[in-house]
Amino acid sequence: MGIVEGIGIGFAVILGALLILFARRAVVTRSGGIIRLGVRTSTMLDGRGWSPGFGRFVGDELRWYRMFSFAVRPTRVLSRKKLAVERRRLPEGQERLSMPADWVILRCTSDHTPVEIAMARSTVTGFLSWLEAAPPGAVSPRLASQDWPAA
Repeated sequence: MGIVEGIGIGFAVILGALLILFARRAVVTRSGGIIRLGVRTSTMLDGRGWSPGFGRFVGDELRWYRMFSFAVRPTRVLSRKKLAVERRRLPEGQERLSMPADWVILRCTSDHTPVEIAMARSTVTGFLSWLEAAPPGAVSPRLASQDWPAA
């Protein structure tokens, strides 16, 4: 096999992978209810461990999909019934370099497990409305802190 054929095959593989990523995103986002958000997957180093992705609201769940993944299933599922927001803060230190300037970080608990999610300031209001909304007769999760600092 020649060098040109090897380069051609490598180019075709990369192009195929990109097409699969775009097709996956189109399949997942086709029914709407999508927001851009990042989830902190690792807390080993301060300000690091953020993974970009998008969330999809499906009933009482927020399903989070990694941006650069071939998986069709969500990476993480947050249930509205078990999710509580503890506090809100602005990105600090290294976080300012890894996310847009107008994003806000929400520290939440889900099944007593801490989870940090980051989203645009304009998206936070809709997220909190979804979190507080519940079908008639259901108990709505409470926001742990109503006196958040202005972000």
